[in-house]
Amino acid sequence: MTEVFEDAVPARRPAEDLLAQEYTAALIQVLCGRASWVRGADVLEIGPGPGVVLAAMGALGAASLCGVDIERAAASASQALLHELGYGDRARVYHGDMWQPVLGRRFDLIATNLPQYPVAHGRMIGRAASWSAAGPTGRDRLDPFLRALPEYLAPGGRAVITHSGFIDLERSRWMIEQSGLEFRIALTALVHIAPAKFDLMAETVLRAEESRSIYRYGPYAFAKMHIVEIGSHESLG
Repeated sequence: MTEVFEDAVPARRPAEDLLAQEYTAALIQVLCGRASWVRGADVLEIGPGPGVVLAAMGALGAASLCGVDIERAAASASQALLHELGYGDRARVYHGDMWQPVLGRRFDLIATNLPQYPVAHGRMIGRAASWSAAGPTGRDRLDPFLRALPEYLAPGGRAVITHSGFIDLERSRWMIEQSGLEFRIALTALVHIAPAKFDLMAETVLRAEESRSIYRYGPYAFAKMHIVEIGSHESLG
């Protein structure tokens, strides 16, 4: 069932499980560097969490802001933040599952920072349940997003997404190129993996990726993450 949030009471402090993370910061960094893509665009974010990426796109001049989050608290928090920052008149956030609330619509720019952490069992304390929804390969949410993405891009539209380095970047590239679009890495960085999070990583992924996209130094672990741009050759420039 889809629920829409258009007016929300601003919340001064986000819930602990909605705090922004390094992936969010990197996504905003790339969007700021592509401000011309955002300005005047109808934008969508799948999984906005606290709403800060939508807020950044509002600040960059997006014509309309749309978000869809499977967590009701996140959808409410996103709308509240956009309302507080003065973007409420051009924003609509839905509580629903991925593409379902926006069936049949197309957008100039689509962003997402989907759950991609490969969890074989259990869940991360202090995080929403959906954080652990990526499955043991980390692709349970990403693959449905990539398969449907071309249907939701307007002509000349683009997507900017986060992509963990340890969940088979080349598979994602292949999926996108099958639709005739290009898949381009805009930024790569190492991010710290907290011990409590690292302990949940699926062992099959850890064995395959250690020293390739995952690096451990004593009790400290780091992993590659990418910001990826998707679109036609002409739209990416």
